[in-house]
Amino acid sequence: MLPTLEAAELPADAIEVGRIADAWGIKGWFKVLPHSARPEALFSSKRWFLQAPGAAAGVFRLAIREAKDHSDWVVATSDAVADRNAAEALRGARVFVPRSSFPSAGDDEYYWVDLIGLQVTNREGVMLGVVRELLAAGPQTTLVLAAEEGGVAIERLIPFVSAFVDSVDLAGRTITVDWQPDY
Repeated sequence: MLPTLEAAELPADAIEVGRIADAWGIKGWFKVLPHSARPEALFSSKRWFLQAPGAAAGVFRLAIREAKDHSDWVVATSDAVADRNAAEALRGARVFVPRSSFPSAGDDEYYWVDLIGLQVTNREGVMLGVVRELLAAGPQTTLVLAAEEGGVAIERLIPFVSAFVDSVDLAGRTITVDWQPDY
């Protein structure tokens, strides 16, 4: 990594939001492949934490001067990254930002990371599973639930749309849906 970067520890609420792919131009800008189609967390946080490739490389804090959309990428620059060579040295680094620096979600909007691990029950109170991940499936997002029935691990897919999702209680760590176990 670069000697000018400040060694740091990941914040307790750190979320991985992307990976540095390459240098961009000759003035120290770099391209970031975001993990989200809407990378607002990269834009709202002026303090990124980089975890270099390889287990022994460590974590570094990077003050971001500017980050902006560029096609399917985010391009960013920092005063600590002076030129193309310095930007190339960042290639492969995982980018983390504190969850507390994410912009506030609007009404009926949720960050995927906040939904993972929530218990999903139907209107009748039947436990359907725990959100293991979410899938972007065309125009909608789909909850992927991990469950067990009769000692056998199963997976349920439930569209995350208002027609099926009655409520999301982040504080109570639950989602209530209009869905039956045999769907």
